[in-house]
Amino acid sequence: MKYRSLSALTTDGKSVLQQGPLALVLIEDQIEVDSTVAHLRKIGFGTIIAFCAADIALPDGVIRVDHDVLADDALEDILNAVIAVAPDQWIHYCYNAEYFYYPFVETRSVGEMIAFCMEERRNSVLTYVVDLYARDLGAFPDAVDPQTPYLDRAGYYALARRDETGAELDRQMDYYGGLRWRFEEHIPDHRRRIDRLSLFRAAPGLRMDHDRRFNIAEYNTYACPWHNSLTATICSFRTAKALRRNPGSKHQIDSFDWPNAVAFNWQSQQLLDLGLMEPGQWF
Repeated sequence: MKYRSLSALTTDGKSVLQQGPLALVLIEDQIEVDSTVAHLRKIGFGTIIAFCAADIALPDGVIRVDHDVLADDALEDILNAVIAVAPDQWIHYCYNAEYFYYPFVETRSVGEMIAFCMEERRNSVLTYVVDLYARDLGAFPDAVDPQTPYLDRAGYYALARRDETGAELDRQMDYYGGLRWRFEEHIPDHRRRIDRLSLFRAAPGLRMDHDRRFNIAEYNTYACPWHNSLTATICSFRTAKALRRNPGSKHQIDSFDWPNAVAFNWQSQQLLDLGLMEPGQWF
């Protein structure tokens, strides 16, 4: 199935958008498109919609929407358009070469995780973007090595999020770390945060703002008022790819390796052990 534009999807494809949970994938290049889609299918997303250029090849069964995902505000435009016509649907968004991990992902579907969140009266799941990268950039010049990826086991921190008056916002933090922290001189200030609300429930009036937060404050919180909530991760090659692609950083970075690099085994337990996500009250 194919739609020529985002507006065509939201007008002619409304029935498709009622078949949640929905996975919206912004595809920037051809790298690891198949593995990204395969992972989404494995964890239980039945409706996968890819937004990409017309020359990108997609696996069978993926809904294609022609869209310039490299344009400014492409993410916000896509999400806000879909939110407006898919009330109550749970929506996950990611880019290609990104993989959504949550506690017990190997044995529990995303639908089961969503059911738990709804029992806790949560409408969003805070996720942390954990950078993946190749240790040997000579062998993998684009920094993408899905067979033996590495991630940072340390170097993550959080700062209190404040409003325009300087007051701390309730249960909201800004999170930093990974390659965006280690190579921050190559990353614009507004792109250094690693927190992402990559799974949420659409609601009337909900919108994503330009800072990638939602206009309903409770969506941006990391936990319920009464106890810790489940959090998740996005294991992502995207920052490593960008640092190797951009001329300003490509010739200044010859390795992402450092003493706190550790091989990623593609298991949720490792992410739990490193404190990069938590199950909350889900056992």
